[in-house]
Amino acid sequence: MASVPFPIFDQRPEIALAGFPPASGRLTDSHGRLLTDLRVSVTNRCNYRCVYCRSGEDGVDPAELPIADYARMIRVFVSLGIEKVRLTGGEPLLRRNLLELVAETAALRPAFNPESRIDVALTTNGHLLEGLAQPLRDAGLSRITVSMDAVDAAAFARITRVPGSYDRVLRGVRAAQKAGLGPVKVNCVLLRGFNDDQIEDFARFSREEGVIVRFIEWMPLEEASENPHAHNWAPGTVVTLDEIVTRLNAFRPLVELPPNHQSETARRFTFDDGLGEIGIIAPVSRPFCGHCSRIRLTSDGSVRTCLFSQTDHDLAGLMRRGASDTEMADWIRAVVQRKEARHHIGEPGFLKPSRSMVHIGG
Repeated sequence: MASVPFPIFDQRPEIALAGFPPASGRLTDSHGRLLTDLRVSVTNRCNYRCVYCRSGEDGVDPAELPIADYARMIRVFVSLGIEKVRLTGGEPLLRRNLLELVAETAALRPAFNPESRIDVALTTNGHLLEGLAQPLRDAGLSRITVSMDAVDAAAFARITRVPGSYDRVLRGVRAAQKAGLGPVKVNCVLLRGFNDDQIEDFARFSREEGVIVRFIEWMPLEEASENPHAHNWAPGTVVTLDEIVTRLNAFRPLVELPPNHQSETARRFTFDDGLGEIGIIAPVSRPFCGHCSRIRLTSDGSVRTCLFSQTDHDLAGLMRRGASDTEMADWIRAVVQRKEARHHIGEPGFLKPSRSMVHIGG
């Protein structure tokens, strides 16, 4: 095997590799999982300060690359077999030239299925979505997910810390539906005693607005804070899948739907009359690591192999040192071999990830 032309893993000898795996075939980790999904954070800036994500104290230092750098990295990942690209943040709609990145990504073809198209998705808080929904669709965006943690205006403002935010987001959801980005997915992170009273209201929202509502178990990804009133993760704060199902069944009987694909993170349900769709993403009570197909790129150009990784891998630094696309691809293959088998939430000795969610990308 050829010698390594560029330093690996920030030059730390305890995790340096002696060489690269062969540069052929699909992108597969050491546990036999096929990686087809890339999540790219294009900024860690956000115009909301949601209580389960941000401490509400000091702001984050902007960490962003030129849009052209993300485009090049995405091209390399696609050459390795990535078929789905999700643009995230922070809040990705804050980035200038985002439409150009969407268009360039949408124009790519999957390396191992060139007759199809790259599935380009975006996760947003929806605050700026109303005016951008149609331009995003025109640029080639396939799907959109809106983070929306209450359907009560007062509760929503309390969560986001932005007055009047609910009405803006609702207009954004409706604009996305109208632009052909539907059915829009609406993600709600549930915190016990804070917004778990919204479960039944979200069920009505799904049925009335024609969106897919997805409840997410809260994970330990919040910013560190010394504020005694901050929302800090603990097992008792998690509203579990079983509890959500029980509550929804009391609202109206649920019918489980089959998964769309093996690596899908959400358990899918509709109601007995077929109106509305609910997904439940349960990484705490029902981990799905065994079928994980995801890899992440942070806004400063670091590869993370898991939300709960303790290590970042500096792809942007490699690129700045003059790596070719082929060398970047070989380096990515080496990094993927370090992908963790699973997270260890709730287990003795569990360590929170080395970055909070706002730095990793949603």
